[in-house]
Amino acid sequence: MEEITIVVVDDHPLLRQGVIDSLMVESDFTIIGEAASGEEGLELIRILKPRIAVVDINLPGINGLQLTQRVISEKLPTRVVLLTAYDDGEQRKSAMHAGASAYCTKDVQPEGLVHVVREVAFGNYPFGKEGEFVLDINQLPGVQNIRAISSAGDDVESYHPLSRREMEVLSYIAQGMSNKEIGATLGISEQTVKNHITTIFNKLGVSDRTQATLYALQHGWVRLSN
Repeated sequence: MEEITIVVVDDHPLLRQGVIDSLMVESDFTIIGEAASGEEGLELIRILKPRIAVVDINLPGINGLQLTQRVISEKLPTRVVLLTAYDDGEQRKSAMHAGASAYCTKDVQPEGLVHVVREVAFGNYPFGKEGEFVLDINQLPGVQNIRAISSAGDDVESYHPLSRREMEVLSYIAQGMSNKEIGATLGISEQTVKNHITTIFNKLGVSDRTQATLYALQHGWVRLSN
């Protein structure tokens, strides 16, 4: 049986170990590395070139979607399985566009995760809670190869509705900064900050800072510092 080499990237030690424990019981699975941040994980992937990387979407530093996009843009041979605490259609679409080979929720059963990783190793694209359906990328309208989308140079940020400046403002909102503090940090007026916040709320369909922060956290766009 051909060896399937795997790197696991998750900043929560217990969850990371749980993923490792679930996978290492398979005789053809070999865990060759683990990392606690997006940057560290990307560097491991560059050096070790595993067949599979199991990556949390919500990581400190570069998130899982950004890590995936860089793996694709650098033409690394690794296929990425993204894990998420929140399952919704928009995030699944972002994972597909970033170039992930699979997407499943963190409450996946151990045998479900093994199934997903094996499907990916076989060249398939399992998307769903436990990889319960396998995506046929050739049936997507206008898409011949998901992995080709990111290799064309598109940044994964283009797959969410906010501009780069709006994402900066949203990240500072999530940190609890006031409009005045955000303006001083970005070198823009307080009124401009207010205008950006109004646009952010409208685009996300939320009515306050708490809802905007929760939305961003659920989609892995921002991360609260410990």
